Amino acid sequence: MQPFLRLSRWIDKFSHAVGRVANLMILLSCIVSAANALLRYGFNWSNNWPLELQWYLFAGAVMLGAPYTFQRNEHVRVDLIYGHVSERIQHYIDALGVIFFLLPACLLFTWLSWKTLFLPSWGILEQSSNAGGLPLYPIKVIVPLGFALLALQGISELIKRVAALAGKVHLDAKYERPVQ
Repeated sequence: MQPFLRLSRWIDKFSHAVGRVANLMILLSCIVSAANALLRYGFNWSNNWPLELQWYLFAGAVMLGAPYTFQRNEHVRVDLIYGHVSERIQHYIDALGVIFFLLPACLLFTWLSWKTLFLPSWGILEQSSNAGGLPLYPIKVIVPLGFALLALQGISELIKRVAALAGKVHLDAKYERPVQ
């Protein structure tokens, strides 16, 4: 079990580092937005690339931030059963959810977005149709990359849930609950 837990810790550290990059992308998106507004309204200069760059940064932040959000157990949940069962049952629910829903969906979306979104765009070096727009193919790789990283974090979460069920680690299964 220890080699798997070491792998899980490595994945968690990697997801944390990628999450920090996602945080920086949000900051850069805000800076680009402010600079674009200054140029547009202050100097009457308008171009599409700053707006597209802002979209790209935000898209990157969402796709690259998902694994870190999952690691921190901060994704939105619909709590019909989860909050009313024991912590052990919560670990089972999490493990089964990763095995039967998260991993298959992430692997499918990684493959489909690589094959039908990124590769065709890369093959023609797709450009924005807007005047002064940016190339599209670099941002399109973020979609399969984001899903692949989310699958990787799913593997880490599965390892931790199995270890918790085996009594090897204590894992807090709580997530933010609404105020009662």
